[in-house]
Amino acid sequence: MAEAPTLPDYLRPGLEVVFVGINPGAHSARVGRYFATPQNRFWAALRASGMVRDPRPLEPGAERWLMDAGIGFTDVVKRASASASDLKAADFRQGVPLLRQRLEAAAPLLVVFNGLTGFNAYRRFTEGERAGAALGRQATRIGRSHLYVAPNPSPANAAFSLERIAVRYREAAAWRDELRRADG
Repeated sequence: MAEAPTLPDYLRPGLEVVFVGINPGAHSARVGRYFATPQNRFWAALRASGMVRDPRPLEPGAERWLMDAGIGFTDVVKRASASASDLKAADFRQGVPLLRQRLEAAAPLLVVFNGLTGFNAYRRFTEGERAGAALGRQATRIGRSHLYVAPNPSPANAAFSLERIAVRYREAAAWRDELRRADG
């Protein structure tokens, strides 16, 4: 039986920011690009945030060149699904330790979780925390990496507008800059 498609990790040591999705959407996995559903607001919010100064288009497929700009991508769970609500606790139980290993190895300055669902699952299966976290800066770390939680840019998350997501990415970018100065 052939393995279902998923997305590759865009990780390596030396990255400044790594975006962590919950899991690849079925469409994104099929086309092999992060946030590829046309209604997903990730790329537009990233551009509006000013985190990336490069004038090249920010669109599905940009994750390949963004590594050279210090930005990487991965997911909590690597199994693709039509919706994150299709995931089971067992998916997170299996995915979280692997995510932690990948992030500890890459050791980015800042890890940005796209959505509380993925971050809360991470906390549950690493720290046993069941209480909900809030968006923004987190007190916990993964190795040397600081953690930030932004709203999920999925079109299913209608509670957050493109501008509100961009504001959170802008806050993450400002923290990255702060950390860069303190690190350098």
